[in-house]
Amino acid sequence: MANEYPEFRLRLPNSDGIERARGVLLDETGTNGSRSFLVRAGSPARDHVMPSLGKHFKSPSRRREELQAQGVLVPSTRWPGWLELTEDVVFGSPSFAAVVMVGAPRNGWEEWRTEDDRPLSDYMSGVWAGPHRPWLVRGSNVTGLDLVQRLWLPEGRVTLAASRLRQGVKQGVSKDELRTLVQEDYESTATYSQKQQLGEDLHAFLSRMKPGDSVCTISGGRLYVGEVTGEAEQSESEDRRSNLRRPVEWQPTGYPYDDLPEELQQKLSIQHDVVDLTSVQAHIEGLGLTDQELAEEAEAIERDPSMEVPALTARRELQLPEPTDDLAAELLVHDTAWLREVRDLLWDERQLVLYGPPGTGKTYLALKLAEFLGGGPEQVKLVQFHPSYAYEDFFEGFRPQEDPHTREVAFRLTAGPLRELADLASREGNRHVPHFLIIDEINRANLAKVFGELYFLLEYRNKSVRLTYSGDDFALPPNLFVIGTMNTADRSIALVDAAMRRRFAFVELSPRTEPTSGLLRRWLARAGRDSEPAELLDALNTRIDDADFRIGPSYLMKKGVYREGGLERTWRTKILPLLEEHHYGEGVDVEKRYGLAALRESLG
Repeated sequence: MANEYPEFRLRLPNSDGIERARGVLLDETGTNGSRSFLVRAGSPARDHVMPSLGKHFKSPSRRREELQAQGVLVPSTRWPGWLELTEDVVFGSPSFAAVVMVGAPRNGWEEWRTEDDRPLSDYMSGVWAGPHRPWLVRGSNVTGLDLVQRLWLPEGRVTLAASRLRQGVKQGVSKDELRTLVQEDYESTATYSQKQQLGEDLHAFLSRMKPGDSVCTISGGRLYVGEVTGEAEQSESEDRRSNLRRPVEWQPTGYPYDDLPEELQQKLSIQHDVVDLTSVQAHIEGLGLTDQELAEEAEAIERDPSMEVPALTARRELQLPEPTDDLAAELLVHDTAWLREVRDLLWDERQLVLYGPPGTGKTYLALKLAEFLGGGPEQVKLVQFHPSYAYEDFFEGFRPQEDPHTREVAFRLTAGPLRELADLASREGNRHVPHFLIIDEINRANLAKVFGELYFLLEYRNKSVRLTYSGDDFALPPNLFVIGTMNTADRSIALVDAAMRRRFAFVELSPRTEPTSGLLRRWLARAGRDSEPAELLDALNTRIDDADFRIGPSYLMKKGVYREGGLERTWRTKILPLLEEHHYGEGVDVEKRYGLAALRESLG
């Protein structure tokens, strides 16, 4: 069993004063290509296992029990309270060996280390450097066959078709070399974009994926997870469906797709054969484990108690705080229950529009509510739509930018406000914090033109789409909420289409109903002012037949109104011009019908 690899050591949890387990990587491989690993006699092991080990890691748990029954793993006389191997034992992979010795989930490619603390994975030829990653590889429909059930799970493999790729391509091949090979081998059988994507998939499978990485696949409505346990190999399969292969130790059961976290579903919806799932690694590591089991696992690896377990952090639930009576008082809302209903609509739909006539406080309410629910103004971004607003302004597009060094101007891909906020909301550590995009005057733009493919994501939050300019796969973060405001009095604005109404909840702010109808009266009472302006406004709105043209209280909630002559000036310059436009061409004497003198006379 001699080979070129050094001896590796495994540190056991809470093992001060205890020797480390010792082992070597063997040249021998199992039937599926997994690299065998020998643990030497005299190596210590923990005397207990994580309670859920038998549920999620059946094979290592069963092997451990067999070794104990055979008298190979016995109570240690050198280290009371520990177990010890009485003879050399060969395991199917370094991770399998580490799980048996520790009695808890382990990535053996990282935790078996040399005396100078280099991980085992450093000694694998043609292996991509860096931390271990999770990958999605699709196999449920390979030219009509479900290879997951037919080949991968029964034989412990993951494969790529690579039906026309020449023989002799080695693990660790560069991306440039692969592009050349794909261009030549698939010249007449694939389009340019297909060849480009195939090159990316092959490079990930052959050169970036490595032993110890997690691999996921979907079949029959379930997600299956395993660990890569050896190098890539190339062989000619009879049906050309599995020419590139890697050995995988699959977990015994799959996880129902519909029960997966939304962020994980978003990444799994990307339509490529190989997808890097690093951004949702914490969700994958926590699959099937309770919070208690994750805490026990963290204790087993002696994680710094001041550091949160990534899988537990990823599970921190997104919450929108309940509006309080103090918030209702600050916003002069008549009833806290109304604010709670708006909050519940946002929670259920994630997109909401406040609509009504001008002056009803739509933008002010949207900003204040978003700042309260998001925990501060840092989580809130405001944009205003207008007729020339476009997708490139809103999400991303090529814009002229000057190079600070050469002073040359070139078009560069630039993120818009939605992309910036989405990137902020999706950062690790931010995913449980609500973020809000306020879109003022949402119906002033051509919404289909501005939203583009994002229209789809507003309704299907658990999906992703390929972006027009960058080509990235993008999904709206679950913690991103959208609040729009819509002025219903401007007849030049086209009504929003049915697709828009289906994607947003609509909440009316109208002078005829609360919380708007009594807002000015409450504001005057809090300021200790006379209630006459509220009575005049009520009298004015009773004379306006069209509810969309009734006047909101915001016009009369400014300091200038209450200086000498301020009310008359505001009425003459702000309110009456709106009504003149409303009655344009009708021959209505606006001053006689809506002027202050007429209203005061009606009030006695």
